[in-house]
Amino acid sequence: MAAVFYHHVVGDLTVGKPEIAELSDADTLDDAARAIAGSPEGAVPVWRARAAPDDPPSGIRFLGMISAVDIAAFLAGAGAGDRAMRAAVGEVVQPNQDLLREVDPGTRLIDALELMRNGVKRFLVRKNGSWTGITKRFSMLYNGKFCCLSREDILRFLIGCLGALAPIPLSPICTLGAINPHYCHVEASAPAMEAIQKIPGDPCGVAVVETTPDGVRKIIGDISAYKLWKCDYVAAAWALANLSAGQFVIGADENGSTPISAFPLPSISSSLSEEAAEPGRSPRLLKKFSSRNIGFLNSQANQVRSMYRGRSSPLMCRSTSSLAAVMAQMLSHRATHVWVTDAEAEEDDVLVGVVGYTDIFAAVTRSSA
Repeated sequence: MAAVFYHHVVGDLTVGKPEIAELSDADTLDDAARAIAGSPEGAVPVWRARAAPDDPPSGIRFLGMISAVDIAAFLAGAGAGDRAMRAAVGEVVQPNQDLLREVDPGTRLIDALELMRNGVKRFLVRKNGSWTGITKRFSMLYNGKFCCLSREDILRFLIGCLGALAPIPLSPICTLGAINPHYCHVEASAPAMEAIQKIPGDPCGVAVVETTPDGVRKIIGDISAYKLWKCDYVAAAWALANLSAGQFVIGADENGSTPISAFPLPSISSSLSEEAAEPGRSPRLLKKFSSRNIGFLNSQANQVRSMYRGRSSPLMCRSTSSLAAVMAQMLSHRATHVWVTDAEAEEDDVLVGVVGYTDIFAAVTRSSA
């Protein structure tokens, strides 16, 4: 096992991390959307309300995590547009206290990785001077404060230790056993709502595929929490309720001739102009809900492909890609997963699996043992 896993502790990763800002189950979905926009993995922890204003964060009060997918799916089902964004977070979040673990700052990195391999997505850590790590000289500056560490934080730390993990990072993911062949997928012709209902907890994404007559699946896009990160939730909700999965990810109709902006305005967002005119409502509301925010491009009729085929195309790698390359892809895109295509296929979109955080953590710990 690489020495880096034993010589570093969770507290070493807390230096420079901001103090945790809690999202309460009594806050609105608008509040959740703003919190998600500043959080990794397109999701944010939800906490039960404090009994007293000065109560510190506690794993006991942790309720679960709410993601961009949860908000979009709720709005699509509610059909109330912007009004539904005023609903309480507690109405939407799925309780699951196993997603967060309160840990001592002296917890070894190897133990933290094992917890995340088993489904933990966040660590609640007190930033104090009680551990013996390489950053002990800084720790007293943060005495008594709490921060939240994500899987992205762990991965970022690991990619800074590639030399200590050699030769694992340069090995192909296919030889490390990092490819998960049990991915979730839907046909492009299936309703988008069907796709979002099939999204698993980890990785929080479903591949949208076209299956050839011989059974080969070709990926054309994906619907996931990180793809909906910072999205226009009202526009996304209408698209989920009215389009197929293929239309949702491509942004064009079945004939490939109509940009998404040419679709009729959705009824669920038709009240936006009325609400913006209400006393006390911000006139910036109309600008806030722009279809560009979910990857749909307002373009000329002859430009049939949306931004999804450019900036928002599915994040893919080959089965022969190195682990370091996949790690770098995930961090640069702030993604929760990378879809894996067959390196031996003539075309580059033949889907064979997916690599997520748990797959990477399992590969680095298993292979270095």
